[in-house]
Amino acid sequence: MRVGPGGHGALTSHEDLQQLRHQQQRVAVYCEDRALRAGGRMEGRPRERRPRRPVPRVLPSRKCSRSSRSTVSCAERAAVSGARPAGPGRGRSVPHLPEAGFPLLHGAARPHLPDARGAGRGGVRRLRGGSAALGGGRYRPAAMEEFRRAYARLCAAPQDAVLRRLRERGEAPGRARLDLAEQSLSLETCGALGRLLPGAAHFAEVALGDCGLSEDGVKLLLHGLCSNTTVKSLDLKGNNLRTTGAEALGKLLRQNKSIRSLILEWNSLGVWEEGFSFFCQGLGANNFLQRLDLRNNQINHHGAGELAVALKRNASLQELDLRWNNVGLLGGRALLSCLQSNKTLKKLELAGNNVPSDILKAVEQAMDHNRDRQTILSETQNRTCVLSKEILNLKDEKTKQFLDLMDTIDKQREEIARSGRISAGRVSQLQEALNEQHSIMNSLKAKLQMTEAALALSEQKVHNLGELLSATKQEQANMAERHFAELQQQKQEGADREGKLFRDLSASNEKNLFLRNQVDELEKKCKVQQDQLFQLKQDLTNTTAELKLRAVQAEERLEMEKRRFKQSLEDMESLRLKEVDHLTQHMEASERSMQDRVQRLEAIRIALEEELSQVKAAALTERSHAEEELIKVRNQARLDEQQRLEHLEEKLRLMTEARDEAQNCCLKQKQMVGEAQVKANQLSLHADGLRRRIEELQQDLNSKEQEKVTEVNKVKVELQEQIGHLQAERTAQEGLREKIAALERQLKVLSSNHREALLDKEGEISVLMEKLRMKEADISRMREEEAQRASILQNAIMAYVQGSSLGTHSLRK
Repeated sequence: MRVGPGGHGALTSHEDLQQLRHQQQRVAVYCEDRALRAGGRMEGRPRERRPRRPVPRVLPSRKCSRSSRSTVSCAERAAVSGARPAGPGRGRSVPHLPEAGFPLLHGAARPHLPDARGAGRGGVRRLRGGSAALGGGRYRPAAMEEFRRAYARLCAAPQDAVLRRLRERGEAPGRARLDLAEQSLSLETCGALGRLLPGAAHFAEVALGDCGLSEDGVKLLLHGLCSNTTVKSLDLKGNNLRTTGAEALGKLLRQNKSIRSLILEWNSLGVWEEGFSFFCQGLGANNFLQRLDLRNNQINHHGAGELAVALKRNASLQELDLRWNNVGLLGGRALLSCLQSNKTLKKLELAGNNVPSDILKAVEQAMDHNRDRQTILSETQNRTCVLSKEILNLKDEKTKQFLDLMDTIDKQREEIARSGRISAGRVSQLQEALNEQHSIMNSLKAKLQMTEAALALSEQKVHNLGELLSATKQEQANMAERHFAELQQQKQEGADREGKLFRDLSASNEKNLFLRNQVDELEKKCKVQQDQLFQLKQDLTNTTAELKLRAVQAEERLEMEKRRFKQSLEDMESLRLKEVDHLTQHMEASERSMQDRVQRLEAIRIALEEELSQVKAAALTERSHAEEELIKVRNQARLDEQQRLEHLEEKLRLMTEARDEAQNCCLKQKQMVGEAQVKANQLSLHADGLRRRIEELQQDLNSKEQEKVTEVNKVKVELQEQIGHLQAERTAQEGLREKIAALERQLKVLSSNHREALLDKEGEISVLMEKLRMKEADISRMREEEAQRASILQNAIMAYVQGSSLGTHSLRK
């Protein structure tokens, strides 16, 4: 690259141009060496150590020696940067600038050297990969501006180059990265940055390479990073860190818990053994760092031993780069011995350290073993995570199913309670209707008693007037014939009524048979449901037997009621025949007494004719009223019977619907139990497959690592622990099976409760049917009594009418 008047890094004076050319000649060899290392051309070749010598002023060619490397003293660096000397004991490395004519690394921009005051016209700008300085996650430009303002406020003499770099990075879009590489940072700047870094929550990467940091400045910066929780990557290469820097780095590694990558290339940490041992102690106490770069740090075999001790305690480091140091044979052996206890390190670079090839091969084998072990562990962890997720999903599904089951149980309980309340309300309604019927029957009985009293008075009058019938035998015969015809008509009506009653009884029997068939159908459906539940657990045989016994008892009760009803009908018929015989005998006796009294009552007949006419009219009116009341009572009784039958049919329909719903719930629960069993079987099969896979992995490990028996034993122990975890998961599956069994027991209890509720409802239905039969018997008995009384009244009236007509005929004669 040539810097001229038209270039990007053009200077404003001829003196600046001369100074730039002079310093470019000094750092050409170093830049070429760095470019070759960045391109990966120094891998696998030991670095030749050369003593310090003055850098030639002649521009080197583009292809220089790979092993060439030069450093410049502190005074020369101060001359290059134009800053104050660092003082005694503060050796600083030279800012690495690309030489004119050399290509910049990764497509970087042109450099711009600082002026004689250290701030100049901008520090060395190196944009890697054409990207901005800030990397990591996205950030707000206002955050970088606030950081710049806070730096300008805290620093007594802020550096213009640092401010310019912060302003440029704030304007450029990029990632959350603080890049101050190749800036000559003063002690005040380091102190200000150390105070700002603990609260810099928007930086994920910090690049401070080739900044020529002093020991005190490094201490201040790292002290600020100790309490930072967002920085993931720290770059401190090319800062000539020694004892104080190593101690500060050890403190940082002990206290910081967020840094994952630490680059310490081109420093001097291994020169002083005490400082490097302090650094190694911090590394051993750290459990978060994953990548450590210690290239070109003059680490000897003592430092390698300290590193080996630290690696034995460290359990997080995965990559360690120790190229181009002086580890040697002893250091290589120490590092190889530590790899027997360290199982997390996956990459260890030892090129350029004069380590024998057999040790390098052993290290590579150990790294391969660690990588295989990490892959196996990651696979097993992934599988265990998948298993745990599936088990959690199963647990969630089981809890959901259990909650759904409990909801259905609550709903069934609510429905049963609702049906109980409805049945209780209906029973109360039926009781009220019965009470009303009782009151109506009591009123009718009172009216009948009044009519019986009136009939008794009329009978007394008829007996008093019976003597008048002797003169009217012919008319009495005619009247007897008429009466006989009326009696036959009444008998026919009674036969019709009895036929109607028998038809009603047959209809009620048919309804009873229909209800019994429905009950049988319900029992059959219950038996089907019981058989289905018996296939699940075979625990419901006793209940089915009890149901059968109760059904037989109910049928026996129905037959007993039928026999009782037939016996009552026969008794009532015999009573009716006896009463008819008694009435006929009484009529014959009365006729004989009437024939004796007719002569005495002829005189009284004329006086009583008017009273008889009135009594006839009253009797006719009372008869008409009694017939109307009887018709009303019959109609009301029929309506009540129809309503009761409708209520009973509605109740049976509700019960069948409830039973169907319970059957559907039982089927759903069976399906859920079956699905759970299928899933449990799938999980057991998956666990068996995992066990087979683990056994295959054990066989592979045994075949691969026959030489290292101790390592194989440890891996076997770890695999046995994993098998124990899987067995624990299997026990958890068994717990799930126990829960499924508990759910099945709950299903059994629910089915038994449902069966008991059905039995209770059947008992209530039987009680209501018995009450209905009793009421029908009472109504039929009342009807027969009313018919008998009406027939007696008709007979008395007809006898009275016949007697009155005979008396009038005799008087006329």
